[in-house]
Amino acid sequence: MAPVFGRRLRRGAVTTAVAAAAVAALAASQAPGVTDVPRDERTGASGSTPPPEDSATGNSPYYTDLPPLKTPVPPTGAPTGSDEKTDAGLPATVLDAYKKAEASLATSKPGCKLPWELLAAIGQVESGQARGGRVDANGTTNARILGPVLNGDGFAKITDTDGGAYDGDKTHDRAVGPMQFIPSTWDTWAQDGNADGKKDPNNIYDAALAAGSYLCASDRDLSVEAELHKAILSYNHSTDYLNTVLSWLEHFRKGTHEIPDGTGDLPGDRSDGNGPGASPSPTLTPTPPASGSPSPKPPRSGDDKPSKPSKPSKPGHGSGSPTTPPSGGDGGTGTPKPPSPTDRVASLKDAGTGKLTATAGDAFAERVEVRAQSTSGAGVAKAEVKFTIVGDTDARFPGGATSVTVTTSASGKATAPALKSGEKTGDFKVRATVVGRSLPGLAYTATVTARQADALARTSDKALTCAPGGEFADQVEVKATYKGKAADRVAATATMIKSAADATANDKGPYFKGADGKPVRTLKALKTDANGVLKLPKMYADDAAGTYLLRVTTEGGATLTVELKVAAPAA
Repeated sequence: MAPVFGRRLRRGAVTTAVAAAAVAALAASQAPGVTDVPRDERTGASGSTPPPEDSATGNSPYYTDLPPLKTPVPPTGAPTGSDEKTDAGLPATVLDAYKKAEASLATSKPGCKLPWELLAAIGQVESGQARGGRVDANGTTNARILGPVLNGDGFAKITDTDGGAYDGDKTHDRAVGPMQFIPSTWDTWAQDGNADGKKDPNNIYDAALAAGSYLCASDRDLSVEAELHKAILSYNHSTDYLNTVLSWLEHFRKGTHEIPDGTGDLPGDRSDGNGPGASPSPTLTPTPPASGSPSPKPPRSGDDKPSKPSKPSKPGHGSGSPTTPPSGGDGGTGTPKPPSPTDRVASLKDAGTGKLTATAGDAFAERVEVRAQSTSGAGVAKAEVKFTIVGDTDARFPGGATSVTVTTSASGKATAPALKSGEKTGDFKVRATVVGRSLPGLAYTATVTARQADALARTSDKALTCAPGGEFADQVEVKATYKGKAADRVAATATMIKSAADATANDKGPYFKGADGKPVRTLKALKTDANGVLKLPKMYADDAAGTYLLRVTTEGGATLTVELKVAAPAA
């Protein structure tokens, strides 16, 4: 797993006045209410909330073109050869990928209520719908779509986190694919949307499902406006970006139509001031610069001159991604400012974190512990380290938090609060990053295992008998324990087996009744109660007399075999 997640990318955006005017014009003429972001959250408003540390794209540049002011559905009966532009529709494979992602998440995360139009809106601003639908039959882009090299020259500096596996660059990271994931984020949210056994950020099916899963994180309900805004801002924390995505979302909600793959038009304007000629280009694997050679330059603008990084703006103004004055400066007063503790941090190192495992519902015994170090390797005190839970899990820090910020001690160490697991089993990540710095972070895998029992026993020793064709008078009740203590909410299975040596389900003898009243000889998805007790439903017998066996097993390997007799009562 790559250790960097969601670094902020500084960029020169379309000027505030132009962006605000364009969004206002669109809102007035096409999409009333859709861009009603509170005034203090809009681009250019003073006191705007600074962005969070995480984003799917690293806040990479995006296309700022606004949708046309008319519905994207062509007029009924439009003659062949009409001037209806192909960019009014969505490429067939790309549209199919968005709709399949919506259907998949409607099953796996029904509470999210993700609309495919939101994926289309994000796909529009991130890559112009995979560069106009230039994908093959499986949905993989004809060439990789890569954002600019994040080498610190006009952009944030994010050193390589994937060994060049996704972006072809072993020196720095780049946003990848039609949904523009940075490699570390893709590592966390990767999906196989077309069931081909691969998770490829360059495949629109995989990328669309991953984007949908990311937007649905933290149990969001995207039918709630505030939750929708949070989801979009988590993808790229810029109010310009939010307003642009909301405008396209409303546009696609009014209707769209399918166009052939590869016929869509690429948008013309990007948030860093570059046009199509300098947009994230479908390059082959870049060659890393030779040792001692200059760092790669940012993409060039349409006049083939190197684009210059925009000047830092004051916090709360500009593009929505606040900038900070250079380390050691005071923002222009002429008096040097001593470096803050955060400025002195050169790296994060593990400080002895043990294996992170817990049973569902229990607290993790180990905590994540890291050390902030200077370039000399000395610990840096009073620096802020953020610990973030990443992935599909209901594990939480105290108070139900998914992220916490801890100040390092005198030795430079920061220890995360104790994690409490939920009921979801499986792996997730705990990521540690330095607040306010684009430094490689650390990622730790945490595992939640299912509740277990190591012993089962009946709560009664009464014999279980029944006449042929009759009903057992007593129900089987067992108690599960783990290391001598009651094992609550442990999964169990009950099966009428053929013999002690053959655990397959019997086809005669005692049985349970299903919802339709028909015989059932295996019961799954059973669970013990809070006291570790499991009481099975009533049992019945067919006309076959004899001695039979009922076997109860639990998660963790506990097994109990109970004898059942079917015989006519003694005279």
